[in-house]
Amino acid sequence: MTHISRRTAVTAVAGAATVALLPLAGAAPAYAADPPAFLHGVASGDPLPDGILLWTRVTPSPDAVPGSGRGAAVDVDWEVAEDEAFGKVVAKGTVTATAAADHTVKADVRGLRPATAYWYRFTAGGVHSPAARTRTAPTAGAAVPGIRFGVVSCANWESGHFAAYRHLADRRDLDAVLHLGDYIYEYGTGVYPPAAQVVRQHAPAHEIVTLADYRTRHGRYKTDAHLQALHQAHPFVAIWDDHEFANDAWTGGAENHTPGAEGEWSARVAAAKQAYFEWMPVRPSIAGTTYRRLRFGNLADLHLLDLRSFRSQQVKAGNGKVDDPERTITGRAQLDWLKTGLASSDTTWRLVGNPVMISPFAFGALPAHLLEPLAKLLGLPAGGIAANTDQWDGYTDDRRELLGHLDERGIGNTVFLTGDIHMSWANDVPKKAATYPLSPSLATEFVVTSVSSDNLDDLLGVAPHTVSLAAAAAVQAANRHAKWVDMDSHGYGVLDVTPEQAQMDYYALSDKRDPKSAAEWTRSYRTRSGTQRVERVRTPVR
Repeated sequence: MTHISRRTAVTAVAGAATVALLPLAGAAPAYAADPPAFLHGVASGDPLPDGILLWTRVTPSPDAVPGSGRGAAVDVDWEVAEDEAFGKVVAKGTVTATAAADHTVKADVRGLRPATAYWYRFTAGGVHSPAARTRTAPTAGAAVPGIRFGVVSCANWESGHFAAYRHLADRRDLDAVLHLGDYIYEYGTGVYPPAAQVVRQHAPAHEIVTLADYRTRHGRYKTDAHLQALHQAHPFVAIWDDHEFANDAWTGGAENHTPGAEGEWSARVAAAKQAYFEWMPVRPSIAGTTYRRLRFGNLADLHLLDLRSFRSQQVKAGNGKVDDPERTITGRAQLDWLKTGLASSDTTWRLVGNPVMISPFAFGALPAHLLEPLAKLLGLPAGGIAANTDQWDGYTDDRRELLGHLDERGIGNTVFLTGDIHMSWANDVPKKAATYPLSPSLATEFVVTSVSSDNLDDLLGVAPHTVSLAAAAAVQAANRHAKWVDMDSHGYGVLDVTPEQAQMDYYALSDKRDPKSAAEWTRSYRTRSGTQRVERVRTPVR
């Protein structure tokens, strides 16, 4: 490697990484009779100071649809340039798309400049993919004045359109998009939401179980124009939650998985993970999971969690076993990894990509007409027992250990970035919720709502904010560390981080069922460096 050019080295590294990720078929690559097509867009992800992961899927022939196992192997060229016209190409290489990897390809490109915007594209059989933008991260020790992320979660195809993605794609001020899970949903058509409320139908129509099923569902999602536009505009940093597998997944099963009818859980998980890593611009990390760490100069570490692969089975709400120290949401190795990373971080901020809410949550005295739909949304009994046991509330010993670690080590400026709950929240994370605010806040949490998945107004079948204000008030009264909650809106967040503060701007769609839906800013909350508390801000960051 010391005797070859830098460009050749970049190409070699990318090709080697892709071969490791995507095993090749036995037949020699050959172009199909039909011109190849890039029907599922392009994407980039996991930015490093010297590199970026590139992704696409090529359709070599009309019959080579996702999950089919059909289609000839095809050589796919990739190139990275400093300009949109590709007049100054700085890296290039060739990878092979095969049926063994559902004709998806990845190139892990290295040798790029830090904190730099690039253009990239793929070519197969003389056909170019769309040209797309990406950006590398700043170097580890660089003094970074600010970083900005789009933040999203919970995009259910059948519940609505992905206009939130379009609005983020239109921005040119983002360093990356952080997707906090539920990128796809596994249900059969008409299950969630019910058939009468389906906006557009899943493919396949049945609940996905096999590798072909998961590949087909990923393929359907990546035909969405708004999702393609977002991937073309910004690099992604993605983690999974339960619906990339099945509802309320845990290490040995899921709420909606029946072994006798749907096969062994281990086979289903293996299929779901294989399809995920084939179809997402994500580097497989420790033990083939999504927990990993990225760094953005001296400003922030981003610790990304996998809270499905290692967790104990959820217990019923109100069950004292939520406090059992033998139960875990992270697994021992991941919790130790997170604690070590937080303690050793020398950046100003420690951001944690967190699939489910860590702040404690109790119902309080909710009006009777709101109790049942809210319990349904949170997966709780209609009686309203406090605690959603799929969240950290169901694994209190892990939370106690993690927060105790922050307290004992004096680790400040920890911000949890969370999805899952289909609501927007701005929370202090208290040492003891029962005595807050006398008990200190040890971290803060910004929860973003769903892109399209149902929340309270959808379940009630009413206009947003017509009946939920009473519920929100009751929740805040019972959870004084919750500074704000919006139970109805769909949309996205924009997180702006500077040395002085971390601020989340919340944006809401006017109508998730409308692909042309407008979006408007609704609220902003920030935490100032050194405070471990959130406060409202009257204007978004521009």
